Amino acid sequence: MLFNVIFWILAIWFVINVIWMWFQLSNQILQKTFAWINVCAIVIGFWVYYGVSHDASAINGWFIAMNWVNIAIAAIQFYFGYRTIDSESTHHSTPSN
Repeated sequence: MLFNVIFWILAIWFVINVIWMWFQLSNQILQKTFAWINVCAIVIGFWVYYGVSHDASAINGWFIAMNWVNIAIAAIQFYFGYRTIDSESTHHSTPSN
């Protein structure tokens, strides 16, 4: 029971997270926040997958796949959240004559 409930909670979070992340790539605060929430979701996901007894079912493969894909999503979010954005005002060019 817990296995199925956590799977569906994480699946809904995964869909919302990916959609929001895609449309807010330039929002570094949101990317950082979602990346850290994803770390919690990954820990919970692996803890539930390996720590809670569950019957062999069709969602087992989906659960573990979603956990691993979530690691990649978190890495992308950390990249977009913590990258340094160069603006044109920080670059000083000298005119060439």
